[in-house]
Amino acid sequence: MPEPRPGEVRVQVRAASINGFDISVANSRLKGMMEHRFPVVVGKDFAGTIDALGDGVAGFSIGERVFGVVIKDVLGDGSFGEYVTVPTSMGIARIPEGVDFTEAAALGLAGTAAADSFDAAGISEGSTVLIAGATGGVGQQALQLAVNAGAHAVATAHAREEVAKVRDLGAASTVDYTGDVSTQVRELHPEGVDAVLHFAGDPVALSSAVKPGGVLVSTLVMDPHQLPVAGIRVVPIYANPTTATLQRVARNHAEGHTTVTVQRIYNLDEAPDALGHFAAGTLGKLVISID
Repeated sequence: MPEPRPGEVRVQVRAASINGFDISVANSRLKGMMEHRFPVVVGKDFAGTIDALGDGVAGFSIGERVFGVVIKDVLGDGSFGEYVTVPTSMGIARIPEGVDFTEAAALGLAGTAAADSFDAAGISEGSTVLIAGATGGVGQQALQLAVNAGAHAVATAHAREEVAKVRDLGAASTVDYTGDVSTQVRELHPEGVDAVLHFAGDPVALSSAVKPGGVLVSTLVMDPHQLPVAGIRVVPIYANPTTATLQRVARNHAEGHTTVTVQRIYNLDEAPDALGHFAAGTLGKLVISID
C-alpha cells in the first residue's frame, strides 16, 4: 500500500486509460531518458477517490472524486493498480457532477495534449486546420475544440466507422491517412491550411500541407530542428496537465462542449491485452476498470 508523502494524496483508482506514453514505458523506449524505480507500474491517466492525505495537503478531502495524470520525475508509480499517490500541485482535479470514472479516466492526458496543441496553433473562427490522428483520443478532443472555435477542420480517417466518427464530431471534410495526406489536403485547400495538429503520421510529409506562415503543432516532434522545413512554424508540445487545464477539459466535457469516445473497457488483469490493442490503433480511448 503506497503512503502519500507531504503534498500528496492517495487515490483509490477506479479507472485508468491507455496512452502512447504507456506503450513507450512498457517497451523500454524510455531507458536512459528517465530514471526507473522498479517495479515500474505502467499508467498515467487515473480517476478515483481520495482515501488518504499527506502532510500539508490543503484544498482536497478524503472521499472526493478526482482525476488526472500521474506526474513524477521517476518512473515507478502508475495508475494501472488499485492505489496511486499523486502530488496535489500538478496533475489532479475534481471530477464534475455527472461525469463518471470511466469518462474522467479518458480525459487527462489526451484532453491536456489536445488543449495545449489547440492553444499553440492559435485556431480561431475561419481557420483551416488539419487534424492528423483525428480518430485517436487526442485527435478527437482537438477536432472538437477546433470545430467549436469555428474552424474548418479536415480530419484524417480511413475506415467507414472512422469517417463516420470524425464527421459526427464536426469535421468538415476527411482525407485518407493511408494515402498522400498532403496532396489530398491541397486538393481541398490549394493554398494549404493555416495549421496542422500532428498526432500521427510523418510530420515532414504533413508539413507540405501548411500554407506559408502557417504552423505545425506536434506532440511527436521533440525539437523544431527535427523538421527541416522553411516558411512555417513548428511547435513541439509536451502535455502539461496543470490543475487549470484539467478543470477546463473536465468542464468542456461536463457541459457537453466535447465528448470522449471509450472504445472498450478492460479489467485490470486484461491490461496487457489492452496495451497490445492500443498499439494496433484505436477509435477513441481504451479504459481499464479497477474494482
